[in-house]
Amino acid sequence: MRNLPPYVQLLKLRIEDGDHGPLVVMPFHDDVVGRPGYLHGGAIAGLLEFAAFTALGRELGDEGVVMKPITVTVDYMRGGTARETFAAAIIERLGPASPTSKPLPGRRSAHDRLRVRGSISCSIAAISSR
Repeated sequence: MRNLPPYVQLLKLRIEDGDHGPLVVMPFHDDVVGRPGYLHGGAIAGLLEFAAFTALGRELGDEGVVMKPITVTVDYMRGGTARETFAAAIIERLGPASPTSKPLPGRRSAHDRLRVRGSISCSIAAISSR
């Protein structure tokens, strides 16, 4: 198991098994507050990025791979509120060109609405064990 990046530890992210792959959960706490009662946009972007990397890592199934974001796009549709926030990602393309994943926020009930969507393109490099 890899060491998690410091921002993942700060955001207190955890991974659960979702219906269609890993679901990344971010609890609401003081370190993710933007304006009072709302999530900071950077915390949301970090959640989406980690969801994309988690899905891509599971798809590749290789611990010797390093992933680096090339392009990250986040569309904020409404403010994230004071509750647990969920994200999952769908790998849209994986091949010789840069893989693309689309992080999609997870929903627990029919009352939840899409709050943010994004996409990320990554560079992947294998690490030699020398």
